[in-house]
Amino acid sequence: MKILVLNCGSSSIKYALYNMDDHTVITSGGIEKIGLPDSFITVKLHGEKHRIMRPIEEHTAGVQFIFEVLTQGDYAVLQDLGELDAVGHRMVHGGEKFNKSVRLTPEVMEAFTACNDLAPLHNPANIKGVNAVKALLPDIPQVGVFDTAFHQTMPDYAYMYALPYELYTKYGVRRYGFHGTSHRYVSQRVCEFLGVQAEGQKIITCHIGNGASIAAVKDGRCVDTSMGLTPLEGLMMGTRCGDIDAGAVSFLMDKLHLDTKGISTLLNKQSGLAGVSQLSSDFRDILAGIAEGNDQARLAKEMYTYRIRKYIGQYAAAMGGVDIIVFTGGAGENQWEVREGATQGLEFMGVKMDEALNRSCRATEAILSAEDSKVTVCCIPTDEELMIALDTEALAG
Repeated sequence: MKILVLNCGSSSIKYALYNMDDHTVITSGGIEKIGLPDSFITVKLHGEKHRIMRPIEEHTAGVQFIFEVLTQGDYAVLQDLGELDAVGHRMVHGGEKFNKSVRLTPEVMEAFTACNDLAPLHNPANIKGVNAVKALLPDIPQVGVFDTAFHQTMPDYAYMYALPYELYTKYGVRRYGFHGTSHRYVSQRVCEFLGVQAEGQKIITCHIGNGASIAAVKDGRCVDTSMGLTPLEGLMMGTRCGDIDAGAVSFLMDKLHLDTKGISTLLNKQSGLAGVSQLSSDFRDILAGIAEGNDQARLAKEMYTYRIRKYIGQYAAAMGGVDIIVFTGGAGENQWEVREGATQGLEFMGVKMDEALNRSCRATEAILSAEDSKVTVCCIPTDEELMIALDTEALAG
């Protein structure tokens, strides 16, 4: 069975083609700068990357270009599109309507479209991708896998905001959480890796990248997560501020004469590591700045890791303890400094890191805690695309 996974953004489409017989990626890549004259596709095949320049005006043309690359020319891996069995889509915001992956039908798409107000930048792009595939392959099964679905098991006292209740009933204002496919994958995979059952385990999953979130997973079910109505809430991120006093938001709007678009840009795109350090949103650049004596880079790093550590403590309290802590995402998998800073001072909880193991681990499945640690700390590289492919295989039949 061959499944194509698509992740459609406002100006980009990422893709991966899976052979589900052995769960391997046949080829992958992505289109960038859709709608601009310098748009292009990057193709990854046999460990090498190739770039093809072509003007791509909109998503249907983009999906058609991907199909062309898969079946024609130097990078073809299919004889024709008839070899494709199904297409799985990353869908960003399913609201309260979707608590699991679903086969995409007209009724499902109507319900998903009703969630556009909750993710005005992402959901319409997802819809474009689904419609593009339907226009080109009208009979192929399509499956939607939602970023928010895994977090729908949170209890109401965890997802509700202390606002007038009618704002929830009328507008759906509540905590939804994101990175759900990643949190689901690593919380399941770490149990397989350690040879334990998910039932009975209290797991904290830390997806630490340019966007970052943490989830509390008890008995295989999410009971809390750090992102909220939008991906802005929670941890300090590459360019997002994370948790902030709502009063500071209105204060800044008044002082800087910002409208809602302006304050959104400030909090989402000009804050976080980049805003504090005034150097970069990339943690590697922050570390380089610290090595050069940049004190703002030092401050940014300490704020960044402190907030991860604080959330770990909160979620241990929420679950009445913790058995496993998982690090994943770009920085979580590759930066030992992040893992070290995020776990310092947690010895009182039974966390004891093995310094040598932590420093040597880079984007590989590994135990990072000492043998006598009461809490097992692991690195588990995430694989959201495989999770989407597996759900698509199950639902497409």
